[in-house]
Amino acid sequence: FGDYDDCVRYRGNDEIRRAHRGCDVTRGRSELPQCSDAVPTLCLKALLSRGYKQLVLQVGRGSLLPGPDSCPGMRVHSFRFKDSIAADIRGADLVISHAGAGSCLETLGAGRPLLVVVNDRLMDNHQLELARQLHADSHLLYCTCSTLTETLKTMDLSVLEPFSPGQPENFATFMDQALGIH
Repeated sequence: FGDYDDCVRYRGNDEIRRAHRGCDVTRGRSELPQCSDAVPTLCLKALLSRGYKQLVLQVGRGSLLPGPDSCPGMRVHSFRFKDSIAADIRGADLVISHAGAGSCLETLGAGRPLLVVVNDRLMDNHQLELARQLHADSHLLYCTCSTLTETLKTMDLSVLEPFSPGQPENFATFMDQALGIH
């Protein structure tokens, strides 16, 4: 990605950063079996139409490992795993991730816009509960694999509000509420 402005708030940065727009896609160790290998092609087209020029793609154990020039109009850097993706997240204008709590908190704590893809086939789906609550609080957008392309086409990142990290008691209360514990 190179070095970009370290914008703490992302509201209003769309025009400033348009020439350098980059997207980071991470899935950690999670698998979304219902997301076929065809989904990335449709998503790449949607990202290109929104002005994204660079893509950092963590493929995990996926079958594809796209090359740097695998998508005309977009520079792709793909990898399976690395020790830390913090720098990738900080350099992204948009992060697309699975809906695990750790991934959500790392991205929101870095002040990056976040679109989470919920695995809607999980039983007792804590990912969906977390995504719904963070969305209700205007911290992220969420979708499923089947709605990812349409969400990328229609998303409005300007509605997102920064998440205030560093307040573990607030997060504990939030998690209790999101999971229906209290």
